[in-house]
Amino acid sequence: MLIVWLCLLCWAIAPGIDNWVKDAVRVADVARNDTNPEKYISRHRGAIIRGDTTARRLAIVFTGDEYADGGEQIRQKLAHHRVSASFFLTGRFYRNAGFQTLIRNLKQDGHYLGAHSDAHLLYCDWTKRDSLLVTQTQFRNDLEQNYAAMQSYGISKKDARYFLPPYEWYNDTIAAWTKTAGFQLINFTPGTLSHADYTTPDLKNYRSSRVILASIYAQEQRHPVGLNGFILLLHVGTHPARTDKLYAHLDELLAYLQQKKYRLVRVDELI
Repeated sequence: MLIVWLCLLCWAIAPGIDNWVKDAVRVADVARNDTNPEKYISRHRGAIIRGDTTARRLAIVFTGDEYADGGEQIRQKLAHHRVSASFFLTGRFYRNAGFQTLIRNLKQDGHYLGAHSDAHLLYCDWTKRDSLLVTQTQFRNDLEQNYAAMQSYGISKKDARYFLPPYEWYNDTIAAWTKTAGFQLINFTPGTLSHADYTTPDLKNYRSSRVILASIYAQEQRHPVGLNGFILLLHVGTHPARTDKLYAHLDELLAYLQQKKYRLVRVDELI
């Protein structure tokens, strides 16, 4: 069951990510939340990485910092398929005057809007994951600034208790600090290459949209529970050097998932 995950994820998307995936795959099916026996929540290093694998539903999450070129197209396609999604955005994204209309429209459409760090900090070393690059004060101040930017859109902390770390890279200490701050850390589910949709052709780890989609379809078809409980991560926008935009294929992806009878929900409905 786990061999497929390991084969797909052997391509490292960033320094250290390959080790994260191998570690997460080992625990994804056994780390459970005992407080609610009807909801089996998988965790890795204190972060929730998957919802209930017995239910045919998943959450698509989009992260954003500098770019939002796919924002309106994503919004329209979600509306066309009547799908709810989740958007985890940095404080810089929320403060960007050019993105304000998009954010307000996403909120009005009923999508989940969350935090992704104010300045998109790298919390820990890529190779020595236990080595922190920020203090707890720096972490907390950055997080507070992110939520302050969200407040201008009427998004309160209680409305957005799930926090997705920048670079999708964290350790147990970051998860503990997040909990102390009153929030729950989450991350994407390992098993596909969806999070590689930001890579550009000049990079060794570049993955085309077709390769990424193939990894998603392979996970659904070959894994015993498919994409049940998945947190599938994509990006709202990417560097202009990436002309093969995954969001341009969102219609295809959504149609495929719906044809497979998945219910696409907000992250707060999944976990």
